[in-house]
Amino acid sequence: MGMEPLIELCDLIAQNPGQFTEKLTWMCGRCPPPEALLAGSPRVTRAQLNAVIAVARFISKCPNHGDLRPQSVVLEFLRAIPASFKQSFWPQSFGSDSIASFYGEFLGYVSKATESSADLATDVAGFMGEIVLSAVGNVSGDLGLSRAFLRALSQSFLPVLPSDADKLVSCLLDNFVSYVPNSPRELIPTTPDASSHSSPIAMNHYQPNEGMSPKNEASNASGSSSSSASRVSVMNGGSMAWKSSVDQLVSSIGNAGFNDGGGASAAPYRRLITSFEEEPVESLEKQEIAFKMIAHILDKGRIEPKLLEHVRIIAKEKLQSMPVFLKIRKRDWTEQGQLLKARINTKLSVFQATSKLKIKSLGSLDSDAKSSKKLLLGTIALLVDAAEACLVSVWRKLRICEELFSSLLAGISQVALTRGDLAYNAVTAFNFFSSFFFSKQADTWGSSQGAMFESVLKTSCEIIEFCWSKDRSPVDTFIMGLATSIRERNDYEEEDGKEKQPVPVVQLNVIRLLSELSVSVKKPEVVDMILPLFIESLEEGDASTPGVLRLRLLDAVSRMASLGFEKSYREIVVLMTRSYLSKLSNVGSAESKTLAPEATTERVETIPAGFLSIASALSSAKLRSDYRHRMLSLCSDVGLAAESKSGRSGSDFLGPLLPAVAEICSDFVPSVDVEPSVLKLFRNLWFYIALFGLAPPIQKTDAPTKSVSTTLNSVGSMGIIALQAVGGPYMWNSQWSSAVQRISQGTPPLVVSSVKWLEDELELNALHNPGSRRGSGNEKAAVTQRTALSAALGGRVEVAAMSSISGVKATYLLAVAFLEIIRFSSNGGILNGDPSSTVPRSAFSCVFEYLKTPNLMPAVFQCLTAIVHQAFETAVLWLEDRIPETGNGAEIRESTLSAHACFLIKSMSEREEHIRDISVNLLTQLRDRFPQILWNSSCLDSLLFSVHNDPPLAVVHDPAWIATVRSLYQKIVREWIVISLSYAPCTSQGLLQEKLCKANMWQKAQSATDVVSLLSEIRIGTGKNDCWSGTKTANIPAVMAAAAAASGANLKLMDAFNLEVLNTGVVSATVKCNHTGEIAGMRRLYDTIGGIQSGASQTGFGLGASLQKLKSGVFPHQQPPQNDSFNEMMLTKFVRLLQQFVNIAEKGGEVDKLSFRETCSQATALLLSNLDSNSKSNIESFSQLLRLLCWCPAYISTPDAMETGIFIWTWLVSAAPQLGSLVLAELVDAWLWTIDTKRGLFASEVRYYGPAAKLRPHLAPGEPESLPEKDPVQQIIAHRFWLGFFIDRFEVVRHDSVEQLLLLGRMLQGTTKLPWNFSRHPAATGTFFTFMMLGLKFCSCQSQGNLQNFRTGLQLLEDRIYRASLGWFAHEPEWYDLNNINFSQSEAQSVSVFVQYLLNERVDASQLESKGRGREIGSSLSELKDQYHPVWGHMENYAVGREKRKQLLLMLCQHEADRLEVWAQPVNLKENTPSRPKVTSEKWIEFARTAFSVDPRIALSLASRFPTNTFLKAEMTQLVQSHILELRCIPEALAYFVTPKAVDENSPLLQQLPHWAACSITQALEFLTPSYKGHPRVMAYILRVLESYPPERVTFFMPQLVQSLRYDDERLVEGYLLRAAQRSDIFAHILIWHLQGESVSETGKDAGSEKNSSFQALLPVVRQRIIDGFTPKALDVFQREFDFFDKVTSISGVLFPLPKEERRAGIRRELEKIEMEGEDLYLPTAHNKLVRGIQVDSGIPLQSAAKVPIMITFNVVDRDGDRNVIKPQACIFKVGDDCRQDVLALQVISLLKDIFEAVGINLYLFPYGVLPTGPERGIIEVVPNTRSRSQMGETTDGGLYEIFQQDYGPVGSPSFEAARENFIISSAGYAVASLLLQPKDRHNGNLLFDNVGRLVHIDFGFILETSPGGNMRFESAHFKLSHEMTQLLDPSGVMKSDTWYQFVSLCVKGYLAARRYMDGIINTVLLMIDSGLPCFSRGDPIGNLRKRFHPEMSEREAANFMIRTCTDAYNKWTTAGYDLIQYLQQGIEK
Repeated sequence: MGMEPLIELCDLIAQNPGQFTEKLTWMCGRCPPPEALLAGSPRVTRAQLNAVIAVARFISKCPNHGDLRPQSVVLEFLRAIPASFKQSFWPQSFGSDSIASFYGEFLGYVSKATESSADLATDVAGFMGEIVLSAVGNVSGDLGLSRAFLRALSQSFLPVLPSDADKLVSCLLDNFVSYVPNSPRELIPTTPDASSHSSPIAMNHYQPNEGMSPKNEASNASGSSSSSASRVSVMNGGSMAWKSSVDQLVSSIGNAGFNDGGGASAAPYRRLITSFEEEPVESLEKQEIAFKMIAHILDKGRIEPKLLEHVRIIAKEKLQSMPVFLKIRKRDWTEQGQLLKARINTKLSVFQATSKLKIKSLGSLDSDAKSSKKLLLGTIALLVDAAEACLVSVWRKLRICEELFSSLLAGISQVALTRGDLAYNAVTAFNFFSSFFFSKQADTWGSSQGAMFESVLKTSCEIIEFCWSKDRSPVDTFIMGLATSIRERNDYEEEDGKEKQPVPVVQLNVIRLLSELSVSVKKPEVVDMILPLFIESLEEGDASTPGVLRLRLLDAVSRMASLGFEKSYREIVVLMTRSYLSKLSNVGSAESKTLAPEATTERVETIPAGFLSIASALSSAKLRSDYRHRMLSLCSDVGLAAESKSGRSGSDFLGPLLPAVAEICSDFVPSVDVEPSVLKLFRNLWFYIALFGLAPPIQKTDAPTKSVSTTLNSVGSMGIIALQAVGGPYMWNSQWSSAVQRISQGTPPLVVSSVKWLEDELELNALHNPGSRRGSGNEKAAVTQRTALSAALGGRVEVAAMSSISGVKATYLLAVAFLEIIRFSSNGGILNGDPSSTVPRSAFSCVFEYLKTPNLMPAVFQCLTAIVHQAFETAVLWLEDRIPETGNGAEIRESTLSAHACFLIKSMSEREEHIRDISVNLLTQLRDRFPQILWNSSCLDSLLFSVHNDPPLAVVHDPAWIATVRSLYQKIVREWIVISLSYAPCTSQGLLQEKLCKANMWQKAQSATDVVSLLSEIRIGTGKNDCWSGTKTANIPAVMAAAAAASGANLKLMDAFNLEVLNTGVVSATVKCNHTGEIAGMRRLYDTIGGIQSGASQTGFGLGASLQKLKSGVFPHQQPPQNDSFNEMMLTKFVRLLQQFVNIAEKGGEVDKLSFRETCSQATALLLSNLDSNSKSNIESFSQLLRLLCWCPAYISTPDAMETGIFIWTWLVSAAPQLGSLVLAELVDAWLWTIDTKRGLFASEVRYYGPAAKLRPHLAPGEPESLPEKDPVQQIIAHRFWLGFFIDRFEVVRHDSVEQLLLLGRMLQGTTKLPWNFSRHPAATGTFFTFMMLGLKFCSCQSQGNLQNFRTGLQLLEDRIYRASLGWFAHEPEWYDLNNINFSQSEAQSVSVFVQYLLNERVDASQLESKGRGREIGSSLSELKDQYHPVWGHMENYAVGREKRKQLLLMLCQHEADRLEVWAQPVNLKENTPSRPKVTSEKWIEFARTAFSVDPRIALSLASRFPTNTFLKAEMTQLVQSHILELRCIPEALAYFVTPKAVDENSPLLQQLPHWAACSITQALEFLTPSYKGHPRVMAYILRVLESYPPERVTFFMPQLVQSLRYDDERLVEGYLLRAAQRSDIFAHILIWHLQGESVSETGKDAGSEKNSSFQALLPVVRQRIIDGFTPKALDVFQREFDFFDKVTSISGVLFPLPKEERRAGIRRELEKIEMEGEDLYLPTAHNKLVRGIQVDSGIPLQSAAKVPIMITFNVVDRDGDRNVIKPQACIFKVGDDCRQDVLALQVISLLKDIFEAVGINLYLFPYGVLPTGPERGIIEVVPNTRSRSQMGETTDGGLYEIFQQDYGPVGSPSFEAARENFIISSAGYAVASLLLQPKDRHNGNLLFDNVGRLVHIDFGFILETSPGGNMRFESAHFKLSHEMTQLLDPSGVMKSDTWYQFVSLCVKGYLAARRYMDGIINTVLLMIDSGLPCFSRGDPIGNLRKRFHPEMSEREAANFMIRTCTDAYNKWTTAGYDLIQYLQQGIEK
């Protein structure tokens, strides 16, 4: 694992060590083991080093963690540090930089840990001294490695034992500071002026053998100190003489030494440089390390005094050499370039470490001792000299030099303030500071402030602040000395005739220092001391005239004013105001042409900047109010004075003031009461802003204006300014523009107190200067102003309509337009104010104020109304521009939108009708453009509760007004709620329930009754909604089902519903309140009984205001709630309960709906009750609970669970919208999880395919699959509800939450990714297309602003969605029925809505093109010509192909919608589908090719949908044959190249058959027919297919396989049969019986047929070969099985001679003779029934002419069931009857039964077992518990209706209706079977009824083309529906009853389902055509059978055909006539 992952893991463990104990153990285990570190030559790996770093980081974060392993690992590695000084210790390629970095990180973490853990510090100190000594004295290892360790240790020092301190210091001094250079004093000849007492370096070196005490050192230092003190002179008039000791040293060397290297001192100077150069850099690095480490040791403890003196002396000598070193010029060094720079940097680092060491060495001094004071004074002087040297050094710009200077100043401050004589020390420091500021340093004013200046400033402020309360005299002296220096004049200024010299830098530096000091110290006394001198200079001194000095002083006084000391503030503001106005008076004068440039700078920059800084810094409300008034007054004065001036003076003078005005108005709330005087000042300001064109343009189009000249002195040019101000471009400083925008947010409406304020123009005219030519009398000026006003209003008011408006009034209205429009363009129209205040912050509150004025002139009112609308459009544009924003930007946008909507809602109750009308108009527009306000909680509150709660106070009670407002309110509320429900019914209901939860608010609201009446009228449901029409979201069935779940009503979501919004809302609100109350009550009880944990509460993070931070772990620090323990207990409980529900579901159990719902609701209430809590202790449980609430329904995957899920999710996002993103993120993850686990909609395994899986392999290709344990349809329905919730949320968040949209995009992308993930189950159709519609809706957002950045991604997603949608049609269409009409209708409606969406999308696209955007699209397409995409290829081709795919999808979806519509409404007699353009042959071919290009299976499915379309068939044949290699896995493609024609031509395409996927058995049977002539490749394929299936599956088609032997010339089928017989005994037995059944006497068949003769000859041969192939065991079973049933069958022959009355006794005698041999005998007709014995008394001889069939009852058990459960099963044994035709009929009936069951249609068929066992012999199962209709007639004279009443009770009773239901489903099933088989001889003896009322047809001796009576076809109805049957089916008697419609619907559905498998049924019959059965003896039975399927008909046409068939059979006379004939001829009861 790399370093970064380890660090992340370490930090994760540190957050919760207890939870990650195993991870911590693992991390410690990756560290080097102790035994390896103690080895002779240890070596570590890079991974081990990373682990060591991670563990060290962990203990730095958790130093006191209970687990000692991490500390042990770190300590062991620390002990092994000496071994790391060898390169062999480190991994290969681990360089020196990496090693140094490791040391630095490791020691840094350990150092931090020792600071927090005393025990660890003690352990480390125990051996750290030895490690340091070994590193310092390292001789055997790499010196570079040990030095790297010591360098890191000097930065992060570890504890050492006090006893080791002396040893360590001595060792460091001996090894690292052993090199001491020659003293500079020895290199320099002593001069008379440079005595040892005057030089700071004139002292003896420290000798180890020579004792020295602090007293001695102090005496030596006294010379330096005293000389320094003597050199301090008092500042007099600002001049100061300061000569440092370094200067004296330089003087002693001589000018030549430092200037040119010559003279007497050149040689010593050169030796001095040489001595520095000879000092190795390595030695300097050692010294730096030593000094730093000694400083650390001194900081943590004490050392021996003598050693400490030694340290002081060394540090002192180093510091004394520093000034000399810094004085050396760069060119005097021998080294140059990088070498010199490295030396300088290292040397200065040593000096810096030395200065810090020097300060540390003074720590143990006794500050009161005399010797110590002298030493401190000497130290200060030493530090001052060193600091001065830094100032003048050529290296002063190096960063290390600046750091050194800062260290020195810090030392001066530390020594001066903490020890010795404070006053004296302060004076010493101040003298140094003065010398610095009076030096000739470069001017550091401005942005590039020098680091040294900042250091001096910081230190000065520290000393002043400290001295202020101790001794102010040095401070006063220092400040006054500096301040007075400003006033002095320089000598050169007094000389005449000389050019004026620039201001000395000294004065500028001092001004800056005083300014900074006053701001930093913040003492009014300091300001009062400095300010008079500054003001005097400004008014009378040098600074009274323009210049740099004046600019600096003005800036300084403005900074002083910003401190907010009232006295100085007023003086300064008056001064600055007067200065600014004086500049304006000079405009146009002769003097103005000769002004210095500083004068302009002062007016344009300095004074405005000062005004701005004051406005920014003032915090006192009183002073801010005063300053605001002063600034506004100044603007009025400037505007009035400048208005009469020529040129641009108005803009030039007013503009610079605007930023300051904006700042001081930034906290002004315009919506509260404003003083009239302030209001007038605001009005004047905006009047001049409009007049001078200072406002930013409010129209985006450039006005056609001429270029503006620099001198605008005509009225016409001012008109141009006005027009350009409206349309742009902006001519002034951009800061002025932004300032105007900020001012607008704090400006109140420009409505003064006078009622007729607009009619009285006196005040407005007063705003014009008398000398101005723009007064009220100038009509030309008025025209220009009116023109500008019209332009500002966007042309809403023509100039001609303003003729009654005067010029000054037009200017005023223009100002109003600027103000109100700019309000909205700057920040969306939100005014200044407290967000939590109830005062409306919408700028509409201001703009509406103008409209409240009574008796306005029409033209003025028209303008004001236009301003309102223009402002609204501006607000909309502002909001639309910010649609792409996320995070905080999105929150601001939505809060702005909400504020405007809420205010407009409240404005609907205004007294003025025109305001109400405008409010409604604007609110409607706002709602249409930004639908998200429909679900904004604040807006809904305002709508429901606030309209009548705040009536205008000034309005008297007016019933008419109240009635009008109430009517308007009702209209808007209803419209609002209906629209919100039509888009997002789930969220809308959730919000309404939340409002209803606020019971007290509901009851107090005056509008409660109105709301109740409104909501009670609104209904939603699955039926037709009167509230909305068109393709609204609520018309999507999935959404409506989700809405029913969200309502909380106890509905069956699968059934139709129609619920009242109010009633269900109240009930659900009550439930929610109850659960919330339960949680609150339990919490109070818990607190009452003392459940709160005692002790100090844990601090930490809480759930906070938003659970969105759960995953990131970022929560605000706040006090934890007292009920943490209660939350923890409840959370644990709910988490456990929810996990139990999940476990039950995973184990296949059934989750209790009510219990699950109650648990989830209570958990949700707990979660919501803790949104405002702030505790970290439960955060993990809260996140787990929220996750479980989102995931549990997905785990359980039942409709009931999903219903509960939608209810609680809606509750969560409605009650806490801030949870929306988190809830959606969890739901998206859960959705994607269902894809991975293949659940519900994504159960893509074959066994979940529905009908296609259940009908394998008989009618569908593929291996049979075990059926799923759980019903996939229920999981699909759960997904459907879930999807409805997603669509609901999409509609809510699509406009305002990019985060949630991207979450939905992630879901869509993950769902539509390849491979295709969806279930093939037909019950998923509606859900699938609903999901695809959500995808297309999402992709349509690419035209929205918020997803424009993702347009390319959305286009890719859209293409994927289209392809996935087409993927649904890759399989042939299936049916599925849930016996729920609402489900079928919703499926059809889901696809219809998708179709409608596709159609609307095409219409929208065409409309966009017609509106001009098509040009953009076209141009973009033309640009695609040369572009190539790595996936899509040529983009131009892709665009064409995409359109073709869309057209194909639309056509297929329309067809699917039509199909499902028929299924949903089968008895609807609509003849034709909706009129659609006819598809041409070319279009069909294009469809086929497009489908084939996407997926060949889609094309094959397309052909199966239109089976009689010759164009499709021909094109598909060509496509299949040309792409045959790509289709080997698709059995459906066989029909297009395996044809009789291909066989005749021996087509090479047949060579592909060995590689082809297996087809269904029925399709294989077709290839066995003579048409295919037994082609070897075809036969090989057929046999491979048959052998791929288990023999038991093939047994069903045994009659067909036996018939195929007729055409088996190559004996291939015979071979298969023999092999299958060896694999399965049952297969062999059934085959033998069928072979025997086909063996007939020559007289019974056409003996002349050669083919038949060879077939008959083959049968016994095959039979014998099968028997010969038996194993002994199989032979034994065969003999016992056949012998047993041969004996039973032979009884019929024994009975024939006996009289009828003796036959029953004869049967008994014969049965008693038969013995059972073994328990493995089974009924031949049902091999799953094992025979356990014969009921000997059950034998009954049956009626028959010349035959004695007998019925015998066996005792049987289920082979696969409980063998102890014995059931009776009667069978009829026939002799002399051919049963094979019954077998064929029952085969078809059995296939139909399988189809009906697979499709889910509730139809009943009973295909009883029939098996021919020999020539004209057979066994027939008796239908249990039945009697024939004729037998029923023998006991009663009534019809079926009466019989049913006798047997099942009266009509309407449950038992009767159940029996009627059974009769209907069985009659419908046999009606479909009868239509196809055409069975005749349907007399009442062949109709059976079981004991529950179901009808069963028997005896199929006449089917297909044959009928009794010589085929006279008397029974003309397709199926029997006699009068007595219609009495049960249709009580109305006129085919209008519900039961009749049910019967017909079932018939239609059964017929449609059978049509889908037409080919399989026909193939089953087709292979029997040469069998000699009577049904094939005449006509065209196969052709007519195909015709009865009507493949040429559409589904609707086929349905109508079936309806007509039912109607035709209804009580047909031929049916009754046939019954009469049978009664007369046979005595069969009718």
